[in-house]
Amino acid sequence: SIHADVNMPPSRGVLKLRFNQDQACFACALESGVQVYNVDPLTEKGRIDFDVVGGVAHVEMLERTNLLAVVGGGHAPKFPDRNVMIWDDKLQKFVYELAFPTRVVSVRLRRDKLVVVLTTEIHVFSFPGPPRLLSSLQTQPNPRGLCELCPSLDCQLMVYPGSQKGTVMIVDLLSTEAPDRASTEWICHAHQHELSCLAINRPGTMIATASTKGTLIRVHNTQTRTQMAEFRRGSDSANIYCLCFSLDSAFLCCSSDKGTIHIFAVKDQSLNKKSSLAQVGLLGRAMGTYVDSQWGVAQFSLANEAPCTCAFIGDKKSVVAVCMDGSFHQYSFTTEGSCFRESFDVFLDIGDDKI
Repeated sequence: SIHADVNMPPSRGVLKLRFNQDQACFACALESGVQVYNVDPLTEKGRIDFDVVGGVAHVEMLERTNLLAVVGGGHAPKFPDRNVMIWDDKLQKFVYELAFPTRVVSVRLRRDKLVVVLTTEIHVFSFPGPPRLLSSLQTQPNPRGLCELCPSLDCQLMVYPGSQKGTVMIVDLLSTEAPDRASTEWICHAHQHELSCLAINRPGTMIATASTKGTLIRVHNTQTRTQMAEFRRGSDSANIYCLCFSLDSAFLCCSSDKGTIHIFAVKDQSLNKKSSLAQVGLLGRAMGTYVDSQWGVAQFSLANEAPCTCAFIGDKKSVVAVCMDGSFHQYSFTTEGSCFRESFDVFLDIGDDKI
């Protein structure tokens, strides 16, 4: 067993990284607590120290408010991994605690909902007042904790893996609260392999998915219930870490264990590249869908190849990659395919003078 003195936090190893709903901030779950950062410019916004929270496995921000959801984890947690703690940064204390029978694998927030994901269950609570259970859903085993909420107050869609391999369940949370409301559940058949990553755009009109194979990313329209794009990340299998729409839904970025960030054009798909083999007559036709695939409009590589999550900066053509090794990368891109590194930093070193 590992024992830790509360005055001597363990290694500040990063356990989870998560952007907030408008991609302007990100929270870092650490062996040594929680740290929250502003993206542009990169600055520390706040922290929950190790002696208050212990090690943290999951953290979720609510927009740019003072509320965070925290789940204990790592080598020296102070709270069980079956509990969700709500931290009020203004009051500098935990204001709610929810206990569950099994380990919490992810937590999601929107301005009126708290969603807690267990391996085979999803629980939906009212928020931000005292959480009240609104509905509980049984799911297929979901050890990755895949679940995303539309942040818009005009749309209450929640997406998570369906009961069949490669499918996505799309649920209107309003229908789960009102028994007399017609169900708007939709099962989207997205991939042949198990899902590895999900994303929903800010208005809730599109979802993006990737499978454990990691070669193709598909985008579906939640209103017409049709596939609107298929993007190719590469030909070799990869572990997809992150999918993220830009705030205007014009672009989608993707990170994987290949160390490359791919950027795809969603609205104007003519900007995306096509395989050069598409012009090679019979050879191109013989290779079928590989040749017909849309490749990213731009991409950039991270030398460290560390696991990372990525997001767009406001309405700029700029992408940030925040990595598990503590590094921060910002690149701008053009629709002609060029990428330029704008900044590099080590976010864990920022604000250390406050310790």
